[in-house]
Amino acid sequence: MRTVSAAETAPTTYPWAVDAEGLTVRAGRHLAVDGLDLTLGTGVHGLLGPNGAGKTTLMRALATVVKPAGGRLTLLGEPVGGRADLRRVRRGIGYLPKQFGFYPRFTVREFVEYLAWLKEMPKAEVPGATQRAIDRVGLTAKADARMKTLSGGMLRRAGIAQAIVNDPAVLLLDEPTVGLDPEQRLDFRELLRDVGVDSCVVVSTHLVEDVVAACSDVVLINEGRLVHQGTPNDLAAQGGDGDAGDSPAERGYSALLRKHRAGEGR
Repeated sequence: MRTVSAAETAPTTYPWAVDAEGLTVRAGRHLAVDGLDLTLGTGVHGLLGPNGAGKTTLMRALATVVKPAGGRLTLLGEPVGGRADLRRVRRGIGYLPKQFGFYPRFTVREFVEYLAWLKEMPKAEVPGATQRAIDRVGLTAKADARMKTLSGGMLRRAGIAQAIVNDPAVLLLDEPTVGLDPEQRLDFRELLRDVGVDSCVVVSTHLVEDVVAACSDVVLINEGRLVHQGTPNDLAAQGGDGDAGDSPAERGYSALLRKHRAGEGR
């Protein structure tokens, strides 16, 4: 019997979980992501930007739903694009799109188990992983309720459960707090901080306060281009009393967009 070396059993490490250089992605005929340079590692990254900034298209590219039109994109050490085999990469990704489909007669448990199966998780691990994911999003009491009976907020939490069931190395959440009440949003922030200890979490949102409360890194894009990347404190420091917003972070957000639209810092 051959002895397995420590190198063979050690977890795979990557300089960056997400590494994009000159990335371009189309949404139909529109160039929604335009020459984006971005690197993301372990932690919680808040993706901000106005409507039409390219956030959802970028998230779809990171989830390997759409292929880049140009530039370079590497996820978990694997190049994405061309004829690359994406199965291994996809096993390490959790993704919650803005809108997701489901079989209405599935229970929450069946829905999460089904997504675990699609992610090619080992069969023996699925029941336990499913229950943990359901518990983490606060749906324990609704585990055997049919999806069609859930409220909007509960559906969103079921969507988050399927995204985390495989303990992904890259977790992508597009507008995850839609439909959540204030208490659920607080619980969600805690979940993000917990998952972000070992994973790269990217949260696309319009809510600057959620980013400040839960994220260690802020990425601001506009017109498919990177406007700013830094800590929430860095974002807050960009604004002044004359900028729009009810908090320092919101004023920083407004100031950066104003300067970018005016051509400053390009």
